[in-house]
Amino acid sequence: MSRRAGAIVTSCLVLALGPATIARPDVALEAEHIGSVETLPMPPAAHWVWVADPLLERLVLIDLDSGRTLGMIDGGWGIPTVLFSADGREVYVPETHYARRSRGERTDVVTLYDTESLAVRGEVVIPAKRAHNAQPGGNAALSDDGRFAAVFNMNPGTSLSIVDLREQRFAGEIPTPGCSLVYGAGARRFVMICADGALLTVTLDDSGQAVSRVRSEPFFDSIADPVTEKAVRVGDRWLFASFEGMLHAVDVSGDAPRFEKPWSLLSDDDRADEWRVGGTQHLAVHRASGRLYSLVHQGGVDSHKDAGSELWVYDLASKKRVQRIELSNPGITFLGASLEFGQDWVWPFSGTYDALLSLGGAAVSNVTVTQGDDPLLVTSSAFSGALGIYDATTGEFLRRVQTTGNMISSSIHAPWGGTR
Repeated sequence: MSRRAGAIVTSCLVLALGPATIARPDVALEAEHIGSVETLPMPPAAHWVWVADPLLERLVLIDLDSGRTLGMIDGGWGIPTVLFSADGREVYVPETHYARRSRGERTDVVTLYDTESLAVRGEVVIPAKRAHNAQPGGNAALSDDGRFAAVFNMNPGTSLSIVDLREQRFAGEIPTPGCSLVYGAGARRFVMICADGALLTVTLDDSGQAVSRVRSEPFFDSIADPVTEKAVRVGDRWLFASFEGMLHAVDVSGDAPRFEKPWSLLSDDDRADEWRVGGTQHLAVHRASGRLYSLVHQGGVDSHKDAGSELWVYDLASKKRVQRIELSNPGITFLGASLEFGQDWVWPFSGTYDALLSLGGAAVSNVTVTQGDDPLLVTSSAFSGALGIYDATTGEFLRRVQTTGNMISSSIHAPWGGTR
């Protein structure tokens, strides 16, 4: 461009923009403020839930009462795993990161988040071998006093990585051959499920080192009727359901686990009609009322991962079923994006939105229940970006809550509002 042409272009720009846009050394321009930083009210509300999003590799915090998304945190590569401090002040996320997103050097960490701000408080690097699987519930656990986190490793040898959360340091790795997953069982104890149906109890000292590893006798038949890993906890008891619907309660209050006599979630008539437990996370428990919720479906042998069409409710004290809840579809997505038409929207070929959802049946894969005096049941489907909300006492379907769009719900966590 010639010098004359450049001068003409500059003059045109000055005329077009006007004199107000020309920088003047004697005039201070006000800084532009973009966005805002907010904090969450503390303590966390009982109706706040975290939903895992493996597609976008994050954890999303949802207020079930307002339907609003309150915030989100990184989950690292793969399906997110998450742990919560008892006082609600911190969130701990075991994460995997690759230098080139899906390849390259791998780094595993446990990241500590502040619940109020969702800001990172710190991170601890752990061995790059933590387990990844479709159901992250047993992949990590906290000691009952909140001091240590245990992260399950499998590569293919099994072990635990122990993180001291108070000092934010890696305490060490504990080999656990033949035993997998991990569950909290005391201030310095964890238990793991072994391949032969036994439990391995791992006890730590105050530095996070293993002082004992004791294996029990088998408490279930791992060939004839294995338990699923999707256990729920009430006080000092872990509740495991088997493929055939037997409930095994394990008391972990002592140095060694105590196995209670199993009882059946299904009657003979239920079995004749091929009712079975099943789903990605098929158990939930409201601890104060002692009510256990189990997803069930009608299906054949080895259908324990199939989605549920009903939710059966049991009183743990009497070991009897007290309620059956017929489920609705939590919602639908298209190419990973949630679709919300409104309850009165009419589709010309199927009628209402509810009728459209019913084409695929209830298809509920995950269930959890909030704690507190007015508990809510929360359901999701394996490939859905929406949550189905029910009154946990009456079983009444209340509403659907859309999440943040690109959601494939793999697990839902309602960590607040009551004691363990």
